[in-house]
This record gives sequence, structure tokens and C-alpha cells, in this order.
Amino acid sequence: MDLLKRNNVSVTGRGERALVFAHGFGCDRAAWREIIPAFEDRFRIVAFDHVGAGGSDLAAYASDRYASLHGYADDVLQILAALDLGQVVFIGHSVSCMIGLLAAIRSPERFAGLVMLCPSPCYVREPGYDGGFSRADLDELLEMIDSNFLGWSRATAPAIMGNPDRPELAETLGGSFCRTDPVIAREFARVTFLSDHRADLERCTVPALILQARGDMVAPEAVGAYMAARMPKADLVVMQATGHCPHMSAPGETIGLIETYLAGPR
Repeated sequence: MDLLKRNNVSVTGRGERALVFAHGFGCDRAAWREIIPAFEDRFRIVAFDHVGAGGSDLAAYASDRYASLHGYADDVLQILAALDLGQVVFIGHSVSCMIGLLAAIRSPERFAGLVMLCPSPCYVREPGYDGGFSRADLDELLEMIDSNFLGWSRATAPAIMGNPDRPELAETLGGSFCRTDPVIAREFARVTFLSDHRADLERCTVPALILQARGDMVAPEAVGAYMAARMPKADLVVMQATGHCPHMSAPGETIGLIETYLAGPR
């Protein structure tokens, strides 16, 4: 199988150091369109779609392979090996942060660093841990996705995006959701929202930057602090940006923080 076709991989830019961009649930590699151009003159840029999203090969999807985030982490490692990129900085959003973390635990020699934008290792709220949702909330969310994914997409995008004064951002996000294969999206939603990788945090030895937005309904600020306290080499920055998609709503701030991370020691 052509791995680059499977994941709709694009390789652009100049430079020896490689940045790998991975999108969140319901999105595709186009989510990074405001971010990638800022780095193309100095870095080799790799962007891709998870199987089931964007221009990926839908025929490559298998429920058993993608029954956990480990299947998606396998894809990441296969892409890195196929491109022979050396050590990369993996820049992930939302669920892709955990996918990158799992890949980095498996093969730390392939990663120079992780940039984790609005990550969460567990979305369920429990005593001592504010994951953002009660289990009842998640059951209702998943039931809505099952019964009417397109309707859920349009209705939920504004809350996920935040920034109600800029409705065009929610329209862009909702349009991205609607381009995702609904059958695969239903399975990926369960894998995403019901996963629990809190025990894996301390196993990641790769230096990481956690970028936490304010007012994020999906990954509350407490989650970023929880992760930073448990990952051996993680720094936490609370952004001025609000909502769950600061790479779309505040690209300038996001670019600046990534630039600072790339320029510093790791």
C-alpha cells in the first residue's frame, strides 16, 4: 500500500529539520493552512490526513486497526519511516496530541519534540480530574453523532470553536466536519472521547510544549496543568486565544509560540 496515498501526505518547504502537522477529530490537514506557510521557508513540512478524513484512502480503513489510538500512532510511525525524516517536531491538535505521544513513546528516537495544541489524555470528568465531560454528557454526544452526524457537526461547531463574535470560524469548522466520512467519524469519535491515556503521560521522554487555550470546552485549563505535572519534559503555556482551535482562531499567537519553542533548547 502506498502510505503517502493512504494518508494523503504532503511534503513541502525547505530545510533539513522537519515539522509534522497532525489534525484533530473532524478536521483534515487543511486545518493548518494559516500556520504552515510561516515555516515553509526554513523547515521541511509534512502534513497528512488520518484515515477517514480529508483526501485519505477510505478503503484503507479497518475497524479493528483503528479501534484505539495506537492504530493511528502506527500510521504516524510508518509515515516517518517511509519519508526517512530523521528526528521531527510533531505538532498535533486535540486527539492528535495523544496520537503523537503514543508514537513518541514507541519510537522516541524519531522525535525531537512535541507541540501539543489543546490536548487531553482523557475527556471524562472524575473525582480529582476535570476532563471536561461527564460520562452522561459523552454518551449523549456519541448518540447524537450516531443518529445525525451532519446535524451534530453544524450544531456543535460553534461551541467547540468558541469566539462567537466570529461566526465564520465555526462555519469553517462545521464544513470540515461535514467533509469527514460519517461512518468512520462515528467510530473515531468513540476512540477519541472514550480513550484514557493518563497513565501514558509519564512514559513520554520527548520534550513537549503544551499550548492550552482559554475557555476550551473540550480540554479545560485544568487538563493542561494535569499533563504538565506528569510528563517528565513538558512545559505549559496558557494562550490568550480562546476555544478549542487556536490554530484557526489565533494563528499569529500559535505561530509565535511554536517559533519560540523551535528556537529554544530541548
